[in-house]
Amino acid sequence: MSTAYESADLLLKLYDLRRESVMREARAWYARSFNPDGVEDVLRAVGGPNSAHFRMATSYWDMAASLVLNGAIDEQMFNDANGEHVVVFAKIEPFLGEYRTRTGNPTYLGNLEKVVMKIPGASERLVRLRERFRQMATQASAAR
Repeated sequence: MSTAYESADLLLKLYDLRRESVMREARAWYARSFNPDGVEDVLRAVGGPNSAHFRMATSYWDMAASLVLNGAIDEQMFNDANGEHVVVFAKIEPFLGEYRTRTGNPTYLGNLEKVVMKIPGASERLVRLRERFRQMATQASAAR
């Protein structure tokens, strides 16, 4: 288990990685434009022009969650310092089981899932986040 200082140091390094320009672009696409209605939308994202954005946003947070699960970053500190990982998981969670089956990858985003689902009230929070982002997408479409 890492010390508080080591956890904080790794969290700051993760934050620096999030600031890289391509990563910012990927995160912005995922937050604003990726609003799947089914597993087909997820598969299209993985195989389409935004594949790199999708993979960058999801794999980053799964990697960060693996650091938590392996004791390199304190879990409470990680969750206190971040919220984006919950948003990333919220958008894909309803389709994750079918995605894993169809791609033959039963552990896909497993680290992220474990960290998020341990948060008290996670299921309810995921529903609220999906609704909020769906409303934002609807408003953005109406404004165009």
